[in-house]
Amino acid sequence: MTVEITATHRVHGGTLRYCRHASASTGTPMKFTVWTPDGEGPFPYLVWLSGLTCTEDNFTTKSGVYEHAAQHGIAIVAPDTSPRGEGVADDPAYDLGQGAGFYVDATQAPWAPHFQMYSYVTKDLLEAVDGAFPLNPSRRGIFGHSMGGHGALTIALRNPDSFKSVSAFSPIVSPLNCPWGDKAMSAYLGEDRGLWRAHDACALIEDGAGSGLDDILIDQGLADSFLENQLKPQLIEAAANSAGRKVTVRRQAGYDHSYFFITTFIGDHLAWHAARL
Repeated sequence: MTVEITATHRVHGGTLRYCRHASASTGTPMKFTVWTPDGEGPFPYLVWLSGLTCTEDNFTTKSGVYEHAAQHGIAIVAPDTSPRGEGVADDPAYDLGQGAGFYVDATQAPWAPHFQMYSYVTKDLLEAVDGAFPLNPSRRGIFGHSMGGHGALTIALRNPDSFKSVSAFSPIVSPLNCPWGDKAMSAYLGEDRGLWRAHDACALIEDGAGSGLDDILIDQGLADSFLENQLKPQLIEAAANSAGRKVTVRRQAGYDHSYFFITTFIGDHLAWHAARL
């Protein structure tokens, strides 16, 4: 799979590359960034999944992750959140369509032809970065924010052989139980809520998925305006308790849903993953 490097930057003793490649899953060009430390590798690495309205650039420019990645010798991959371009379905709302792929494989019109983000992340993206950069696929983790936190949790739970660690900031833990999930899952997957369970972290834990993961780290700001209506971290705590699984939810007083929150605690997440990779 050919990867085109469109820009290169030196940062924190490593190399950041902006990349583009053709995705068989989405049928579109897709963009991502990859940062690698200096050296021959292969390096352990983390895949970051961003939230609603984001591109590959938000985390890349705002998170402050590379200083911490350099300390631990961990590479970082950050893809776009959806297919884009002419002929790709969209919606005027911020929480559906382009910029809002929800990391599922859509089955419904008009989304199904291109909105195959679960397959993109778990197949096309990994094949592209593993083939083009000195990365170690046996030492790979995943993390994300909000919609991307949902994606990280569900993808790791369903693919524990591919991802050895998972964490999230302010994740949507249960699309079955929040307005964002109702809207996106019904649009992309249809009205059969039983089909949504494969993309609901709480349901996956209840169903025994990802039992080999030793822990899941979640940071949640208590000043997050989406906390009570959309995010509901207590649901994943309850699911984990019922299943005898470990999920660590850290509630951070005063922090909101923004990248100011993420950059404050991103170092903790890098250290947490480094201990597992």
